[in-house]
Amino acid sequence: MPRTLIRKDPSSFKTLQLFVEASPEGLVYQSLGMPLNFAQMLEKRKPVTVADSQRFAVELANLGVSVRLTLSWQGREYWILVRQRRADRGDVVLKLISGYVPAHELNLPLLTAIQEVAEECLLETPEGWLSGRFGDTWLPTPYQSSLRYRETAHFSLSPLSGAARPVQCGNLKLLERPRAYVHLPTASLQLVYDLRLDLPKETRQLSLLHVDEHLEDGQLIARLNRARPDLFLIPLDQGRPTAELLTLKQGQLSPASTRGLWLAESFAPQEGWLVREERIRWKDWMAQTQKSPT
Repeated sequence: MPRTLIRKDPSSFKTLQLFVEASPEGLVYQSLGMPLNFAQMLEKRKPVTVADSQRFAVELANLGVSVRLTLSWQGREYWILVRQRRADRGDVVLKLISGYVPAHELNLPLLTAIQEVAEECLLETPEGWLSGRFGDTWLPTPYQSSLRYRETAHFSLSPLSGAARPVQCGNLKLLERPRAYVHLPTASLQLVYDLRLDLPKETRQLSLLHVDEHLEDGQLIARLNRARPDLFLIPLDQGRPTAELLTLKQGQLSPASTRGLWLAESFAPQEGWLVREERIRWKDWMAQTQKSPT
């Protein structure tokens, strides 16, 4: 039976629209207008058109972040994906860990990204749940009141190689060099951080579970459902994704079906700074990865 971990008031979330200027050399974004609450932001996420994929200026609804998280486990590396039922788009996809960037973190989206890891990706061991660190920064433990986090062991996040083209918030260059794209169907700017997750050496019988939030009766409810862990691994071979999809429970990897599977738009082809698709079929993405570098 799903376990409710926390309840939050969505009215506390505020973000800002963006003005984005892109060129072949880089992309610059800055905030625009008055703060928007969650409902107002969703209302702004309507399709936009851009004529030139490399050079343009456009107003967008919001900034989003994703984390392409690489897990090192027993000598192999895996990408971590989560399953999401997207009510606003009427579909179910596997996606990267991701979230909306609030107004006060628009100039530090990496902070939002690592907080999303703490909220969406739960690592359970027989001794308790693992908290994490990014460099000298402790990740939040958002479910402290419901789950027992270990005090003597934690996982570590570290940046992997960044994208080639720089991204700036105003005059501030984002040092971790996230990949950036404008998602035309939702009028949003998306930043994808490439991070690595290293476990404590003594980790055993590891289980990976996903916690997602759903809006119910005006509240955001975060639930943990052990019957549907909703967190998946794609094994890598020399850094490239393979055609397998796995789950990890109590240290045991099990295959998951990819039949009829869709991936979110961050896996779809990118043209210049633009992504035009809402989603991509697993089999089409696999064919695409065989042709081009990841």
